[in-house]
Amino acid sequence: MEDQFNKEIQEAIQAANHALACLRQADAYLQSAKNWGLFDMLGGGALTTFFKHSKMDDARYEMERAKRALQGFRKELADVDQRLHLSLEIGDFLTFADYFFDGLIADWLVQSKIQDAKAQVENAIIQVRQIREDLLRYR
Repeated sequence: MEDQFNKEIQEAIQAANHALACLRQADAYLQSAKNWGLFDMLGGGALTTFFKHSKMDDARYEMERAKRALQGFRKELADVDQRLHLSLEIGDFLTFADYFFDGLIADWLVQSKIQDAKAQVENAIIQVRQIREDLLRYR
């Protein structure tokens, strides 16, 4: 029984590692998009806009990967949660990732959405990292 529990903890740790990798990559793309967005707001021109949107597309892809990874982590965490009572609150991130890129109109709105997404990703990283540390103590 204890071997099965240890296996479930290990699977949850692996899922946390995968989720963290996806979240960190999304954060890096969002930071790059934010930087390009600031330059764009200062009159960067068409090429700047292109780079900003390219990084936003990269971020969207990574946010979708992170969303799937977080759902997998939540599933693995449920296997060990009976005994450890850990909780992952990522509902806001999952919802935010769904509408993040819908209806962007102006540069300042884009910048605001980039910053909001970055804050959501950073919050998810903190939560996953903390739960991962808790799991490592039980292994």
